[in-house]
Amino acid sequence: MTSPSRSLRSLLPNRQDYRELGRSWRGDLVAGVTVGIVALPLALAFGVSSGAGAAAGLITAIVAGLVAAVFGGSNVQVSGPTGAMVVVLAPIVVSHGVASVMVISVLAGIIVLLAGVLRLGRTVSYIPWPVIEGFTVGIGAIIFLQQVPAAVGVSGAGHSTNAVVAAVESALDADWPTALFPLATVAAIAVIMLLLSRVSGRLPASFIAIVAVTLLASLFGGRLDTIGELPHSLPLPALPAITSGSLLALLGPAFAVAALAAIESLLSARVAASMTDTGPYNADRELVGQGLASIASGFFGGMPATGAIARTAVNVRSGGRTRASAIVHSLALLAVVYVAANVVAVIPLAALSGVLMVTAARMISPSIIKQVLRSTRSDAMVFVITAIITVSFDLIIAVGIGIAVAAFFALRALSAASGVHREELDGTPTTGDERIALFRIDGSLFFGAAERILERINAHEGIEVVILRLSQLQLIDATGAHTLTELVNALERRGVTVLIKGIRAEHLPVLERLGAVDSLRHPNHLFDELEPTIAHARSHIGRTASARA
Repeated sequence: MTSPSRSLRSLLPNRQDYRELGRSWRGDLVAGVTVGIVALPLALAFGVSSGAGAAAGLITAIVAGLVAAVFGGSNVQVSGPTGAMVVVLAPIVVSHGVASVMVISVLAGIIVLLAGVLRLGRTVSYIPWPVIEGFTVGIGAIIFLQQVPAAVGVSGAGHSTNAVVAAVESALDADWPTALFPLATVAAIAVIMLLLSRVSGRLPASFIAIVAVTLLASLFGGRLDTIGELPHSLPLPALPAITSGSLLALLGPAFAVAALAAIESLLSARVAASMTDTGPYNADRELVGQGLASIASGFFGGMPATGAIARTAVNVRSGGRTRASAIVHSLALLAVVYVAANVVAVIPLAALSGVLMVTAARMISPSIIKQVLRSTRSDAMVFVITAIITVSFDLIIAVGIGIAVAAFFALRALSAASGVHREELDGTPTTGDERIALFRIDGSLFFGAAERILERINAHEGIEVVILRLSQLQLIDATGAHTLTELVNALERRGVTVLIKGIRAEHLPVLERLGAVDSLRHPNHLFDELEPTIAHARSHIGRTASARA
């Protein structure tokens, strides 16, 4: 049995985290710098897109990336601001203001941290694949649509919080042909990134595109909005201003952010573990690390963080083997703050929008969509519903509804696979066998199938003995046990003797507690083998016949 102290130690950093560092430090260093270059434009873009600002995105990548690397449960995971988090944060910023982001980050971090301490890390495995792909497509669509205002040179202020409506409003409000300048910037970013990705997947395409377009934009002096002034140092940590009123107002959004942070981080860690042989990930420790990362980010004025699948993949492909690579990534971004803040300040906002539009488009994989849609009708429906609700309403609601719809179809399939079958009696047929009914109950006797099974057995007439064969029953819940008790009572009231054969050891407690066993006419009516059960049933018919004679 695992002791509490040992269980707690498994959630904390240890020397084994860096056991390969002696051999891999060169690869970790190169991978860390590479990921830092890739992460820079994304961190800036996600910060701007969320409404918290470019500085908040950069701070999140530095602080949260460092904390998650040290305390998280994956050896190669890279954390920071992500597109999915932007989708959730943007409407929160509109409703509660920029100051709420720090509060949300701390509150969500605490929730995720507690989830890790309570060992809830493996719950993400219960999310069906069509749901994951559905909200991934929805997130991609929302991120793309959120960039439309900057792409046409329009401020998003005063527009709808729905990405689709806001995109249409921005296009209508744009000052044409002035809007052609930011649109050309977006197009240039997309072309450069796509061409470079064809040349080599290892090139930091977004970084190179940003540099090239920024240099070109300087020739048009003042025609494009830029990031603007950034801090030249990391701000000192401070407690965000939290009042009882703001706490209550932000608690709901904090739970939504926490749910997303946990889901995305664990999915990213799981993908990372399948991409490399650096060891499995610890799901509970990953939640602890991500929770601490968001708390620290909030203290420094950043955003909630999650594991980032794209940056983690770059880390693995670039040779990262230990946590040192993610730590180097954060230090590389920190160097940008202290050395190159003035250079970063002149990057056009439209260029960042172009990077995010390409990133969003890559999230929507036509091949995966085809796979889901061609799988089964129910999975295709779950996928489509999740994607539509994500774009139309809310990501967390979409995941919840997607899981509920998937659960409905799964229960329906489980119920269909469960059933009751009348079997022929073994042995030499004897007079009176027609008044004995042997029913084999297969699959699962649970709330979704119990009533149907009861009705089928009750429909048989002219029977004096019923044998319920339960050895093939795989699962039984409280509803199934209660229904079985009602069935036994109903048959006994009709004068039908009920014999039960083959109750499995794991099912016996619930059947005893809910009265199915006590409902039998005699304790001897419970059997382990079929042959004596049939023999007892035939002897009962014989005694009944003799009594009638």
